[in-house]
Amino acid sequence: MPTRERVEKVKKILSHRQPDLRVVLEEVKNTHNASAVVRTCDAAGILYVDIISSNQELFPVNEAISTRAEKWLQFQYYTSTRDCLIRLKEKGFKIAATHLSADSLPYTSVDYTQPTALVFGNEAEGISEEALSLADHKIKIPMVGMAQSLNLSVSVGIILYEAMKQRQKKGFYTKRRLSSEEFKEYMKKWLGLSKETGK
Repeated sequence: MPTRERVEKVKKILSHRQPDLRVVLEEVKNTHNASAVVRTCDAAGILYVDIISSNQELFPVNEAISTRAEKWLQFQYYTSTRDCLIRLKEKGFKIAATHLSADSLPYTSVDYTQPTALVFGNEAEGISEEALSLADHKIKIPMVGMAQSLNLSVSVGIILYEAMKQRQKKGFYTKRRLSSEEFKEYMKKWLGLSKETGK
């Protein structure tokens, strides 16, 4: 049986989860980056991560890098960018796609307190044209160096913490955002995971 302290910790962490702020990873293959992104998502209170992999490859997580943060996230898998983003739009999510172009907005100019799905591509090619065509916002992180790109996990961290700052300002982390049914479901699941791993 989980201790009272463990139950209270799980309850507190789960109460901070933001089900209407999602991270979408399109064709991400690098294990180090994927694992670091997972760790950042957990730290920022993300619950759902959407994985797009046209080759149906397994999401490459290294537990030594992720510190097992993947246990506390829910992964949704898609083989098509269109299927993923259309489904999210049907659920009321605004799609904010990271893309370095002249008409992209600074990442700080978007309202992340509305239901938002943040789309990130792999470092070699960025996001696809299809993702761009379905985006409600194209966003970028301003840079003034010679290299006009950041590591994927760094980009995710910068944008997620802007979203977190905006949501904290509106009290999103001080009240539970999951429904009672969802909260009970995840409490049971998370406490079961805690019992299995002893962590």
